[in-house]
Amino acid sequence: MLDKVANAADVAAIMDEIGRNAKAAARELATASTEAKNKALNTMADAILAARDKILAANAIDLRQVEGKGLLPSFIDRLTLTEKGIAGMASALREIAEFKDPVGEVIAAWDRPNGLHIERVRTPLGVIGVIYESRPNVTADAGALCLKAGNAVILRGGSDSAHSSKAIHDCLVAGLKAAELPEHAIQIVPTTDRAAVGAMLSGLNGAIDVIVPRGGKSLVARVQNEARVPVFAHLEGLCHIYVDASADLEMAKKIVVNAKMRRTGVCGAAETLLIDSAAIGTHLMPILEALTEAGCEIHASAAVLKVFPGFKPATEEDWRTEYLDAVISVAIVDGISGAIRHINTYSSNHTEAVIAEDLEVVARFFNEIDSAILLHNASTQFADGGEFGMGGEIGISTGKMHARGPVGVEQLTSFKYLVRGTGQIRP
Repeated sequence: MLDKVANAADVAAIMDEIGRNAKAAARELATASTEAKNKALNTMADAILAARDKILAANAIDLRQVEGKGLLPSFIDRLTLTEKGIAGMASALREIAEFKDPVGEVIAAWDRPNGLHIERVRTPLGVIGVIYESRPNVTADAGALCLKAGNAVILRGGSDSAHSSKAIHDCLVAGLKAAELPEHAIQIVPTTDRAAVGAMLSGLNGAIDVIVPRGGKSLVARVQNEARVPVFAHLEGLCHIYVDASADLEMAKKIVVNAKMRRTGVCGAAETLLIDSAAIGTHLMPILEALTEAGCEIHASAAVLKVFPGFKPATEEDWRTEYLDAVISVAIVDGISGAIRHINTYSSNHTEAVIAEDLEVVARFFNEIDSAILLHNASTQFADGGEFGMGGEIGISTGKMHARGPVGVEQLTSFKYLVRGTGQIRP
């Protein structure tokens, strides 16, 4: 069971051992066969389904422990596991097993005039540290994706989801044992002491190669500020939808409501709606009515209130707020140019969508906005590795180095160069 430990020295000793074990496991995984990894993943899926009642019981303990704490509905939603969710975890593991093994893939190959043959080949990153809050499903997603890419992973879940994560982790270890892979390939930090996070951010004496945070803004900010190893992360998902005057109205209503209200607590939920000034008379009120009927609170700009008073006035802070709730800020902009200006001013560079039939508008949106994910005539809630065909994701990165957007199996690899010669020397 996950527990507090006696003192800082105990935490340091525990984390140091975890780091050493992970590094040793990573060396074995780097050369593990595709068959062994796939056997482990499929056995993990079987184990999760077999342990469904145990996992739900553990989740019930976690849910009882957060009662009365005044947590946001979005937090409770992420924490809650259902039979459908557990089946989805197992299905994702099987899907990852079906993926092509990225390790050893030749990304590019070429010959030099001197006869050298050069190949760029995918290799595992090594040891990945994943720090997450309230999302017990991350335990399975992260463990499986790291394993498929030949990486060892150290999982540090939040204290609120400790029982659920431990129950899922037991199933992952069963898969590793069945495939005769090192049990330390997927480790979960056995303490809820916050000092364990600091130890991971330090890199565990060089054991950790990459950190991936999954959680709220304060957690991600701490990781980005304190980590002494590379980080794959996004600080927040301040996602926008722009509805152009050329947009099909029924399509726009359907997409906007889905993007905001399908799941308000995910990082791909739309937080700001921008309406073309040329569409005020045709699109604005029908879309706002559709949102209101769906239970969404609207914070409207002065221009919107001038046309349709009655909504809550939007402040400057609204344009910078990731609500993660049934709230959306709405502004009128001067066409695609105005939308681009607003998004480039306030966006967190996560995900943006344009609803338009004018392909020149779409081209400008795609070319002039520098977010990790851009969509045309589709909901921002598709900002998800599973929806991208990656079998889930370990996170979404808004950085520009190495990995950007959903971080799946391929993004969890690096590469090395293999150079073959026939006796060449350099003059």
